Amino acid sequence: MNNLNDQQLLELCRDGDDTAFGVLVERHQARLYHSLVSILKSHEDAVDIVQEAFFQAHRKLDTFRGESAFYTWLYRIATNRALSFLRKQTQKQKPTSIEGLKETSGFDPAAPDSHGQPLKTVLREEHRQLVRETLDELPDEYRFVLVMKEFGGLRYDEIAEETETPIGTVRSRIHRGRIELAERLKRKLED
Repeated sequence: MNNLNDQQLLELCRDGDDTAFGVLVERHQARLYHSLVSILKSHEDAVDIVQEAFFQAHRKLDTFRGESAFYTWLYRIATNRALSFLRKQTQKQKPTSIEGLKETSGFDPAAPDSHGQPLKTVLREEHRQLVRETLDELPDEYRFVLVMKEFGGLRYDEIAEETETPIGTVRSRIHRGRIELAERLKRKLED
């Protein structure tokens, strides 16, 4: 079965052959894991998200239309789960009050820091959260490549390989994504 391409394996999976899906898992899990470690910065979290992504992909095989490569579809599932996980982690860590911030971090936002800039840490975290939220609003074609570049630290050629997209298209999407992100952030900050 290892000599079959992804499309052939997917047809077998749709006919109920779970062994074929096992071959897809073996074929793509290491590549997916390495991509997620770059995004999540945690081996354990990457393993968990890879497992969740394969589980969801198996459950949703009937929705895969074949308009992209199987790995690209799987990568999108995994990236969405990773971003959702990161959002939840950020929300868990986010104190709900000044007292909560003081208790969890030992930082008193009401007191000037050693550089005489009060609330610097709070403002920095608010800006990070705003960037994450705005990034999540971008169209998938921009969001995926920006996450791989900015959070994953991948090079353009690695992103092109991961997404099976020409490197020029990757560069263009990252450029346009950055512009779109900046414009959306500017509008939000003006409000």
